[in-house]
Amino acid sequence: MWKPEHRLAARRVCQRYDSDLTDEEWALVAPIIPPGKRGGGKRTVNIREVLNGIFYVLWTGCQWKAAPKDLPPKSTLHWYFMLWDWDGTLDRIHHTSTWRCASRPDARQVRPPRSSTVKAPKRRKKGGLARRAGL
Repeated sequence: MWKPEHRLAARRVCQRYDSDLTDEEWALVAPIIPPGKRGGGKRTVNIREVLNGIFYVLWTGCQWKAAPKDLPPKSTLHWYFMLWDWDGTLDRIHHTSTWRCASRPDARQVRPPRSSTVKAPKRRKKGGLARRAGL
């Protein structure tokens, strides 16, 4: 249950968008981001802004083309999202952030109550064709 102290800790007052990373969060996430590719030109995009843009789209559920104009272009956001999803970077970011939240001293492990009246669904037997033919 959300308490006033939780709401105060979760507020993001000094940022453009609620989905933007704080400096503390960026310090955790920055080492996880893979470096730019070797060869070719240097990376010209601000990776923190790319991550802020990806989080904005995920946070609001908007389309890529509806991302605000002060974030990197939608094609850049989508390309990095697909790349980081493919190479597992987003999973590592998620794991790091959830581990950080779960290791806080005020964090509480909450499990949903399990009802004793709910039964598991029955499993179907294998061999559908042989059973129907009566073999």
